Amino acid sequence: MESRRAAWIALAVVLIAVVALVVVKVGWRVASPPGAGAVPDAARDFTSAELSRSAALASRLQPNALFSLAVSLMISAALGLSSYGAKIITAVARPLGGGWVWQVLLGSLALALIGRLATLPFSAYAETVLRRYGLSTRGWGLWTADVGKSFAIGVGLTALILVILYGSMRVAPRLWWAIAATVVAAVVVAGSFLYPVLIEPAFNRFSSMPQSELRTDLLDLAERDGVAVDDVLMADASRRTTALNAYVSGFGSTRRIVVYDTLLDSETPAVIETIVAHELGHAKNNDVVLGTAIGALGAAAAVIAGYLLAGWTPLLRRAGATSLADPASLALVLFVLAAAGLLLTPVQSLISRQIESRADVHALDLTRDPATFIEMQRRLGVANIADLEPNQLYYWVFASHPCTVERIAAARNWAQADREAAP
Repeated sequence: MESRRAAWIALAVVLIAVVALVVVKVGWRVASPPGAGAVPDAARDFTSAELSRSAALASRLQPNALFSLAVSLMISAALGLSSYGAKIITAVARPLGGGWVWQVLLGSLALALIGRLATLPFSAYAETVLRRYGLSTRGWGLWTADVGKSFAIGVGLTALILVILYGSMRVAPRLWWAIAATVVAAVVVAGSFLYPVLIEPAFNRFSSMPQSELRTDLLDLAERDGVAVDDVLMADASRRTTALNAYVSGFGSTRRIVVYDTLLDSETPAVIETIVAHELGHAKNNDVVLGTAIGALGAAAAVIAGYLLAGWTPLLRRAGATSLADPASLALVLFVLAAAGLLLTPVQSLISRQIESRADVHALDLTRDPATFIEMQRRLGVANIADLEPNQLYYWVFASHPCTVERIAAARNWAQADREAAP
């Protein structure tokens, strides 16, 4: 009982810390002041053909994504809320002696493989749609390799966290949740810092941009913004997509500006500089560090909440486990985490949209060129076939960025508020 009381207190403290970070560090300044004149109007900046193409793509991808999510969650529920998951975990580990480590490692692999195979047709359909609309340039061989890499990375990280989780239960049966929450939070922090070094190169090749006026201008832009940048890299994104993008990667002395080769081949230096100005806003505001801190605290909260919820005897009995420390509870743990993640998605999306809006304001403040910003948004919206008139419920739950027409209207209102010429 004392342990559960301590867990409730710890969960409250962690959640308060997350709320404090979001309120204080996210920053809620918007580009559109109260009473601003411009409102989102897709027809003002996009042709009827562009709007129709955008809606057609969304009508194919979004239901497919929702069906995939539903199937994944139903399978997780079926395995976690019945004895089937426990039977699979026990069976796959039996040839190697059936120890708890093998149950966790092989059980997590088997459960993930079942879920991935069930959703693979939805991924293949999405790839087919992206090819039909000219957004994907991958052959099926490269697509298969990418799916395999993503699966291996995801399963590897999940297995590591689960071994920590179940190992903590054995080392400290009463306070394992505190140990596991701390270590899992540390893994999230380490993963965030290692991502540019270990994960990004698994999917793209990077090379330094040759000396050019654009390279010099991008480095000068970063220097003017007070953001230390070590290099400007080109990513061979055209092997996979025609989409346009750029971002700032890394931390401190390893921070790099990364530009897609598709962007270099199709856009003007002014448009590229405006995109990079937005990405510099993320670096300037330490958004990756902020996101890492929120993610680490969120992971810790998930572990504690999982302990409080999954420790309920009726759930464990339904899952075929004798206790939470029994690896047979693995499927139940994964289902609880998946369900919690889905419930938190709207909050995560809201925070992400606000951070992206703040980076837009930063780009406008840095370049003081709303006309190019609007042109950049229009060109990206067309090239990437963005959802220009999104379904509001889908947008509220899943959208990580403000929609294109909102960003354009915000830029016009920024120009009005700052007495710049409004395009």
